Amino acid sequence: MKNEDKNKFSECLSPMQLVELDACTRCGECLKYCPVQDVTGNPSISPPEKIRIFREFIKATEGLKARLFGPGELDRRLLEDFTKAVYECTTCGACGQNCTVGIFTQRMWPMMRKEMVRRGLGPIGVQTKAPGVIADKGNPYDKPASERFAPWFPEWVSVADEAEVAYYAGCTGCYSAQPMVRGDVLVLHAMGDPFTMLSAEEEVCCGFPLFIAGQHDMLEDLVRRLVEGYKAKGVKTLVCSCPCCVNIMSRDWPVFYGRELPFRIRHITQQVVESLERGKLQVKRAFDERVIYHDPCYLSRGVGVIEEPRKVLRSIPGIEVLEFDRHGSNSKCCGAGGAARKVYQENAVAMGRMTIDEAVQKGADRLILSCPACYAQVNEAMEEHDKKIVITDIMELFASLLEDKNGDR
Repeated sequence: MKNEDKNKFSECLSPMQLVELDACTRCGECLKYCPVQDVTGNPSISPPEKIRIFREFIKATEGLKARLFGPGELDRRLLEDFTKAVYECTTCGACGQNCTVGIFTQRMWPMMRKEMVRRGLGPIGVQTKAPGVIADKGNPYDKPASERFAPWFPEWVSVADEAEVAYYAGCTGCYSAQPMVRGDVLVLHAMGDPFTMLSAEEEVCCGFPLFIAGQHDMLEDLVRRLVEGYKAKGVKTLVCSCPCCVNIMSRDWPVFYGRELPFRIRHITQQVVESLERGKLQVKRAFDERVIYHDPCYLSRGVGVIEEPRKVLRSIPGIEVLEFDRHGSNSKCCGAGGAARKVYQENAVAMGRMTIDEAVQKGADRLILSCPACYAQVNEAMEEHDKKIVITDIMELFASLLEDKNGDR
């Protein structure tokens, strides 16, 4: 890296993101929607303040004065404080969704993190170990590959060696939200078409935990490994239920792969809706409960999958689907995102409890989730909380109500 490039704070940002930085008017509209502001009220880590400081970094190292007289020396404490601020964010993107000038913050914050990693300042906490752990174990949880599909995978479900449809379970589902991935597999099985999977050793991390933390060095290798694995199996459609996985697969895999993917990416609710419309799935049991559905940030704002989960729920006889005050593309983060929940745990728990509290206040019998990180986080938040609600993954519920061909409920 050239010395002048090393000094540039704009190195990791695209030309459009540089325009977006300049576009921020500090109007404060985003503060109404920031989950971190909700639980901390700390303006020094607010979206406008992070943008202001980052602009100052660019000015000090690349502005007219810096070009004429050389870049100024930046205060180490200021750099460290900024790094903490940008990593405390859940990267939920609600600030950008409500930005009056349209700044795409869900992509901006990870790129700022990448810059801090480039400077040796990030990431923070356990995330620093992620590259080594993923290289060694294939997942960020430091769990053996032999436990990836055990004990949750239904033993009677057959997986084809080759098929046009493949299922990617993902690390968080396999290790932290097993009812969710078990439900996925049962629903895919009920569709009747063959589907394939990579082996437990071959299905490695999708790369999202590294991408979101700004640690990009391994991403090309991970992506190529996975894409070539599915390509060898003749896959035309790759199905996944984890919003973070679907997001990076859709938006970033083609970039790290270097060309268009040889298959399309589908969230499992998209696949289910298509099967329902074609009559390949039928719900056989009624479910007389009031449920409230929480939109995951990287599914709703990230890839625009909003109506499909609701269509799946409304296909269930007897069900009543309630909505949070903020839902769809304006949903409120439950605290699980942005690789922040393991470092800023108090924030994450507080956000999760706000989700639980509103679900209870709305009179829901059950909180329906469709994200393994949300599933793990909200369950954690309910521990020792005075309000309780049944938490169920959408495919976990849906699978339990389908016609049963194998005696599994």
